[in-house]
Amino acid sequence: MLSHLKNSSKPYLVVLIVTIICTLLYFLHLEPQLAFRRSAITGGQWWRLITGNLLHTNHWHLLMNLAGLWVIAFLHEMHYRASNFLGIFLSLALLQGIGLYLLFPTLGGYVGLSGLLHGLFTYGALKDIQKKVRSGYLLFVGVCAKVVYEQLYGATDQVTQLIGARVATESHLVGVISGIFLFVLLRFVRRST
Repeated sequence: MLSHLKNSSKPYLVVLIVTIICTLLYFLHLEPQLAFRRSAITGGQWWRLITGNLLHTNHWHLLMNLAGLWVIAFLHEMHYRASNFLGIFLSLALLQGIGLYLLFPTLGGYVGLSGLLHGLFTYGALKDIQKKVRSGYLLFVGVCAKVVYEQLYGATDQVTQLIGARVATESHLVGVISGIFLFVLLRFVRRST
């Protein structure tokens, strides 16, 4: 399977695997063992920094996040092979967890892909800009404006009711910051080698 990931020219195998994992975790009800919980992370359960991204509050939350993942993969497929998409996905998952842990000390718990999706979207928009795809500017400004709006006014009541929990808009901010950070870091590494 790893050799297939390395040779695959599109990110869809990784997206399919993430879809299956998120769905299985949802039906297995593993939130107590895997959700981002500050107290558990402080107690040494570091895996929660990543696994919290893969859990969801209800089926609507799961479906919205997985739909977003597939849309982002289709939107920016030209920037990825399966192997580098997997690396970016895992890096953003870890950055998401670390960012929430360090920057928002009052956030006790978190589940969902939405912060990571904001990171993927931002990273893809910046890749568009790098490749001279003009719509990348619009996508980047749009995601930044959305996150600024959410920081000022919060999420809509409709989304909060749909997912059955408070929308952690902090995760969206951390996602955008993580996407920018990862893009800049990878450019620096590529230029240095």
